[in-house]
Amino acid sequence: MASRSLTRILLKVLIVLAVLFAVVFGVAFGFGIASVRNIVSVENFSNFDPPLPSRLLDSEGRLITEFASNEKREIVSIKDVPPHLVDALVTREDKPFWTHHGFTIKSYARAFIGIITGKNLGGGSTITLQLAGTLYADRKDISFRRKFVELWWALQLERRFSKQEILEMYMNRMIMGPGVYGVEAASKYFFGHSARDVTVAEAAILVIQLSSPTRFNPIRNPNIARERSREVLDNMVELGYVDKDTADDSFAEYWDSYDYTRVANASFYSRDDKAPWFSEYVRRQLEDMLYGSTDLYKDGLTIHTTLNLDYQAVADKYMSRYIAQVNKEYLASSSQRLREAERVYAPMSEMLGLAFNLEGIFFQETKIRGKSMEYYRRSLNPTVDALALMFGLEPLKAATNASYGASKTEMEKNVVEGALVTIDNATGHIKALVGGSKFDQSNQLIRATQAQLMPGSCFKPLYYSAAIDSRRFTPGTLIYDAPVVFYNEDGTPYIPLNYKGEWKGQVLTWYALAKSMNVPAVKVLDGIGFDAAINRAAALLDITSPEQIRVAFPRVYPLALGISPVSPLKMARAFSVFANQGREVTPIAIRSIEDRSGRPLLDPEKDLRAEQKKKGAGIQVVSPQNAYVMTDLLKRVVKEGTLAWPTSSGAAFTGKDKDGKRYTIPAAGKTGTTQNWADAWTVGYTPYMTTAIWFGFDRPGNSLGVSQSGAAIAGIAWANYMVEIHRGLPFKDFVRPQSGLIDVTVCSVSGLLPTEYCNEGTVTLTYYEGTQPKRYCDLHQFKSEQAESTIRNLSEQQSILGGRRIDSTLDFDASDLDALLRTLEARAAEDSAVIDYGDSEDPAPAPTDALPDILD
Repeated sequence: MASRSLTRILLKVLIVLAVLFAVVFGVAFGFGIASVRNIVSVENFSNFDPPLPSRLLDSEGRLITEFASNEKREIVSIKDVPPHLVDALVTREDKPFWTHHGFTIKSYARAFIGIITGKNLGGGSTITLQLAGTLYADRKDISFRRKFVELWWALQLERRFSKQEILEMYMNRMIMGPGVYGVEAASKYFFGHSARDVTVAEAAILVIQLSSPTRFNPIRNPNIARERSREVLDNMVELGYVDKDTADDSFAEYWDSYDYTRVANASFYSRDDKAPWFSEYVRRQLEDMLYGSTDLYKDGLTIHTTLNLDYQAVADKYMSRYIAQVNKEYLASSSQRLREAERVYAPMSEMLGLAFNLEGIFFQETKIRGKSMEYYRRSLNPTVDALALMFGLEPLKAATNASYGASKTEMEKNVVEGALVTIDNATGHIKALVGGSKFDQSNQLIRATQAQLMPGSCFKPLYYSAAIDSRRFTPGTLIYDAPVVFYNEDGTPYIPLNYKGEWKGQVLTWYALAKSMNVPAVKVLDGIGFDAAINRAAALLDITSPEQIRVAFPRVYPLALGISPVSPLKMARAFSVFANQGREVTPIAIRSIEDRSGRPLLDPEKDLRAEQKKKGAGIQVVSPQNAYVMTDLLKRVVKEGTLAWPTSSGAAFTGKDKDGKRYTIPAAGKTGTTQNWADAWTVGYTPYMTTAIWFGFDRPGNSLGVSQSGAAIAGIAWANYMVEIHRGLPFKDFVRPQSGLIDVTVCSVSGLLPTEYCNEGTVTLTYYEGTQPKRYCDLHQFKSEQAESTIRNLSEQQSILGGRRIDSTLDFDASDLDALLRTLEARAAEDSAVIDYGDSEDPAPAPTDALPDILD
């Protein structure tokens, strides 16, 4: 009885334990099922959501570059990759993959024996287990617990997905290089092409990355990668995936032509970027535009931009060429100046130093000290800096940092940089952008958009526009070009000088602008006043802040010659307003942004157009009539002014249509050179687009050289670039307003209506209706009468003196009356040279305390 009672008790206990176990197991199993019941939505490949780089596309949909974090990844379908890549993957990682259900007892046993014996007999993880561990476990955790977790999830993956889907997730998810994930990204990183095009040998190299992306990296350890990939190929031959001849040929073809000098870089820094300056400009804008949880580097965005890669390639070509050329010319002129200083001034310095014991001015000693400092900064300082880091010598590190700062400052003063930006006149699309010589970690100042530079004479059209609107000046207004003193509001005298110190006398407004004359320009500013000039310049440059306007536009006369700091992009925007019939132009680089699924995320261009539409008539910065008159004036710069030589007077823009008929696209622009030839500019446009180009120094203080003016350097670069990007474009002209303007032919000297005496030429100019000249020219008639009077007077004078008599009916060419007068006066001077007319009075010397001027 006792034994039966004990049996019943034990049976009851077992039943209770069984029930408890069933409950616990059921609850655990329920939680397990609950945790994986959404595996369809979590791991269905259509909803697979790994980190993806954001793609930057140009206006034609072509890839510019990608923004990626350390995880560079691209998704590829298993249907798109060649079969031998799949075969190589299975051969290397999981031979029985197609037959097992997520794990194999044999693999586990092999791994277990390896742990006991301390030998590497291979891992026990199948492809499914590796994927499960990557998705749901911490693979850095070396424990049995992790193995159980991986096994559990491997079973769920095998239950839910097909073998092809598991393999597709695996080949897109696993790390296969330095910051590179998936076969597609790895193939582009190692081979420069898609995984769709890998050879058999390349497939073997890809799959060995799975076990050790560092050790088997073919760039870092090519010999090791070569040996291990050969083993994979041999295994593929044994398993029948590829024949031996194919494997051998592919292996030999790849490794016989391998470049062993390649350098391994992180994927972010080795990424292909066809427009690095533009990409960086866009990246900075995106960081301001994107908000919340959106991650530019992982969310796989598609950014549609305004760039044209064809134009960008041309811009890169010419800017690289001319930046190198300007630097070469600068070094040559600097060496020449130094030799001249050593020849002329060094002996004088040495003599003064010896005579007055002035040690600081001994030239040779100063020269040696300068060369010693330069040698230390270039050669020794980097080594000292490395030693300071190695041994933790903070004071020495501070000293090397200071030396580096001095070297950087010196470089900024002595290295010529350049910038270019092109915008579409109608849309404001930035079509090309170059921010400097070379974009890298030490050179990231986007000079085309960030630099604040003096534009020189390129600034003149901005306030000439206000002068035309004032109606006090027209294209045919007569202005006298001669030395003159202007007094600023504080009483400081200012004496502007023309380029090369030449004076033309009486000139018309259009001619003064075309030839970039400084005295007429300052007279125009003086005639309209500072308020009108500053307000118009600020409107064209899109500077709206009162504080910015006050700082940027000082109320002094040198303002007329371009001393206001402005970026090349701002200057391009100002000129594009003239090209766009006076309407506002807002430069834009980003058109729209889509998420990884192609859904619209942001639409900056659509928002901009809506904002512009709301402005209505307020979108006009200047009137269409003003824009056309300014364009006509700036076309004359190309035809007859400072851009005539670089553009062959505009003929460089000549092309042929499909019928062989020749046409010339009109162009307009302005050159600029700042004081001491420190900056060289050209800003110009066609009916299609506007381009601004600048050359100069990041830090002022040096001269490019007297031969490197805006016309000579920037003008040539501008012309060559603009001609090439316009090649093949159909004829297009600037739009002329239907009313408010009138073309009038005037005397080229007086600007008045021509008469029969105006034999020095005429010019047809565009005026606002009502401002055209009404009076006929009397200048040449006066000169003709003056010539006849001079002939009579000289004849009478020479008759009295006994000299030869001049016939009053002397035949002369009325087209050169000035030359005739000079000839007659010279002849009279010869005849009367013996007569003493008294002392002549020298002209008063010009003031020397004038403000600095800008030359062009």
